[in-house]
Amino acid sequence: MRRCAWPLLRLSARAGLALRHGGAVRLRPAAASSSSSSGGGGGLRAPDTSLFVPVPLKPVEGAAEEDVGAELTRPLDKVLKNLNKFYKRKEIQRLGTENGLDARLFHQAFISFRKYIMESSSVSADLHIILNDICCGAGHVDDLFPFFLRHAKQIFPMLDCMDDLRKISDLRLPPNWYPEARAIQRKIIFHAGPTNSGKTYHAIQRFLSAKSGIYCGPLKLLAHEIFQKSNAANVPCDLVTGEERVYATEDARQASHIACTIEMCSTNTPYEVAVIDEIQMIRDPARGWAWTRALLGLCAEEIHVCGEGAAIDLVTELMYTTGEEVEVRNYKRLTPLTVLDYALESLDNLQPGDCIVCFSKNDIYSVSRQIEARGLECAVIYGSLPPGTKLEQAKKFNDPNDPCKILVATDAIGMGLNLCIKRIIFNSIVKPTVNEKGEKEIDSITTSQALQIAGRAGRFGSSFKQGEVTTMHRDDLLQLKEILSEAVPPVKAAGLHPTPEQIEMFAYHLPDATLSNLIDIFVSLSQVDGLYFVCNIDDFKFLADMIQHIPLNLRSRYVFCTAPLNRKEPFVCTTLLKFARQFSRNEPLTFDWLCRHTKWPLAPPKNIKELVHLEAVHDVFDLYLWLSYRFMDMFPDAALVRDIQKKLDDIIQIGVCNITKLIRASQSGAAPGTAEVMSEGFPLSRTKRDPLSVALEVPGERRARSLRAYRSATRQEDLKSHGRGSLANRLLREGLLTQEMLRQLESEWQDQRRNGRYATHSIPSRRAEFSR
Repeated sequence: MRRCAWPLLRLSARAGLALRHGGAVRLRPAAASSSSSSGGGGGLRAPDTSLFVPVPLKPVEGAAEEDVGAELTRPLDKVLKNLNKFYKRKEIQRLGTENGLDARLFHQAFISFRKYIMESSSVSADLHIILNDICCGAGHVDDLFPFFLRHAKQIFPMLDCMDDLRKISDLRLPPNWYPEARAIQRKIIFHAGPTNSGKTYHAIQRFLSAKSGIYCGPLKLLAHEIFQKSNAANVPCDLVTGEERVYATEDARQASHIACTIEMCSTNTPYEVAVIDEIQMIRDPARGWAWTRALLGLCAEEIHVCGEGAAIDLVTELMYTTGEEVEVRNYKRLTPLTVLDYALESLDNLQPGDCIVCFSKNDIYSVSRQIEARGLECAVIYGSLPPGTKLEQAKKFNDPNDPCKILVATDAIGMGLNLCIKRIIFNSIVKPTVNEKGEKEIDSITTSQALQIAGRAGRFGSSFKQGEVTTMHRDDLLQLKEILSEAVPPVKAAGLHPTPEQIEMFAYHLPDATLSNLIDIFVSLSQVDGLYFVCNIDDFKFLADMIQHIPLNLRSRYVFCTAPLNRKEPFVCTTLLKFARQFSRNEPLTFDWLCRHTKWPLAPPKNIKELVHLEAVHDVFDLYLWLSYRFMDMFPDAALVRDIQKKLDDIIQIGVCNITKLIRASQSGAAPGTAEVMSEGFPLSRTKRDPLSVALEVPGERRARSLRAYRSATRQEDLKSHGRGSLANRLLREGLLTQEMLRQLESEWQDQRRNGRYATHSIPSRRAEFSR
C-alpha cells in the first residue's frame, strides 16, 4: 500500500462519526433493529448478556509488511493512556449501547480490544494510522470506535445476528410447527376424572376398536400394559419406548396400533385414534414439552385426552388456537374413598391390604424393617427399582395366596401399577425436594399428588370394594384432610423445549459457542405467550458441560445430552462420559466392553450399598439400549444387553425380597461407606418462608408444622444417639422390638425365673393372623 492512500484511510475511518464537539456525521447502528436488540423497542426483553461468552482473539504476531511508510515503522507512544481515555468517554459508551453493547459487554469488549492492541506486534494499517494520529495529537480518541465495534462483533458474533437469533427462538406459535396436524380437522375428546374413575378405560376401548391408533403414556409400565392388553384382545400392537421397539408379529412388520412412551410418539404418521394419558403432566417442569408436542402435533382424526379436570381449560384454550373444539366427558370415582378419622399411630395396627407411602428411601428401609421385625412380610416399591422388579413386588402383594399382605412404597405407585390396596397410610405428608441450588428441602405434598396416591386405595374390580386413607401420625391427619379437600389448582401453561433443528440454526450463527451456552442464550432470547413456558434445562446443561471436551458433531452431542439418566448417580454419569468418548473415536461399544466396565456377571447384593449399585448398573444397561436405538452401528449388541438386563432384574428382585437383611448388614457396618446410603434424606432444610406467610398462617397449620419439625428433629437426634444406651433401647430404635414385645419379654423372663421355662412367643400367632 502506498503513502498516497493514508489520507483516504483516515477519511474512511472517520466517516459517520459525529462525536467532535464541532459536529460532523453521526455513526448509525450496524442494523436498524440493534436498539431493539438491546431491549429498547418492539416490546422485546433485553437479552441476558451475562450468557454471552467472548470468543478469544489472539494478538497478531510477526512484523509488518515490508512496503510500509514511516508512520507504520515508528513505535507508538501513549497508546494505553489514550485507550483508557476512549473507554471513559460517555459518548462512546452511549454509542456502544445503541449498537447492542450494554455496560457488561462494553467493558468486556474494551478489555479484549485493549489487550489485542497492546500485545500485538503489529496491527492493521488503518488502525495503526489512527493510533499514530491520536498519539501525535492529530487525531481524536473517538476515531477508534469503528475499530472497537468491529472487534466487539468478532468476539461477540451474536451482536451481528440478534434479529435472526430472536426469530429462531420465537416460540409464540407452537401449533405452526406441525403442518401435517394443521392440515386435518381433528376431534378432541377430554376424559376428565379422578384416579379409579374409568376415564382411561373408555379411551382405550375406542383405541382398540379403531383401524389404527397410538397410545401415549408417561411410563414404560403403562405403555407395556396397553401393549399386552391390545395383543390379548387380538388387536396387533407394537411397543415403542426410548430403549426398544417390540413388534406384535414375528415378521417384524409394523402393526396398525402402537403403545409408546409419550416422548416417542410420531407426529408424522396418520392414525384414526390417539390416546394421550395423564394430560395434567403438560405442566411438568422437565417433561411437559412431550405432552404439548403430542397434543398439538399428533395426526389423528380423534384425540382422546385423559387426566385431571384441572387441565380442561388449558387444553380448550390450546385447541382454540388450532381451530379445534374440545368435547369434555366427566367421570366420577367408581368406588368410594373414605378419609379415616383416626391415624394408624403404630405399626402394630396394620391390616392386610395396607400400603404405607413414604417419600424417601431411608423411610422405606426403616419402615420395612420395623414391619418384618413384627413377623410380617411386606413388598417394597420405589422409583429407582427396575420395572420388572416393581411388577414382581406388585404381583406378590396382589396374590391372595401369598403371605405378603403389606406394601411399603414411595409415590411411584401413583401411576403405572395395578394394586389391590385397601388402605393408604401416609408415613409423612412432607416430601423432600431439591431446590435450584441443589439443596434438599421439604414441603407439604400438593393436592394433586395426595389425590393421585390416595386414589390407589379400593381399585375397581379388586377384592376391596372401597378405599380408605389415613396417616401414620395423628398430627398429620388434619392437614391431610385439608389438602384433600382443596380444589386442584388449574393447569395454567404447557411446556416447550428447543428442538435439535432450532439449536442447529443457533450454532450456525454462533459456531464457537458451547452447546450449554447455546441453550442458555436460546432460553434467554425465547419469547412465549401466556399459554406456554420453557421447560427446565438443567439436566440437559449438566450433560452438555460434562461432555463438552469430547469432540462430537452437534447432532450427536444433542442426542447424548437428552439421554434419560439421573445425574445424582455418579456411576451412570461416568459411563455416559465413557460412551461419548469411545463414540467420538468411532469405536463401537461392544457387549464385551460393557461387561468389563460393569464387572458383569454380578452377585446378589449383601447390603444396601450393593443393591443401590445394582440399580445403577441396570440404569447403565437402560442407557446403552437407549443409545442403541439412536446409534445402532455404534451400540451394536442391544439384544445381548437386553438379555443380561433381565438377569440383573432377577438379581435385584432377590435383593429387594431380602431387603431387611441388607439393611441389617449395612447398619452393622458390614460394608464401609454404607452410612451415606442409609442417611439419604438427612439433613433436610425446610423450605424458606417469608415472615408474612408465617404471620398469616392459621394456628392449626403452624402447630402441625411445628409438630413435624419436632418429630423430624427427634428422628435426627435418634440417629445421632444410635448405638448409645441399653441393648433394649437400641433394639427399639432399630425397629427390632416394640414396647409391647418388650413388656411380653419381661413377663416371659419373670416366668422363666419362677418356673425355669420360656412362655410361648407371640410372633407366630401374629403371622398367622395375617395369613388368614
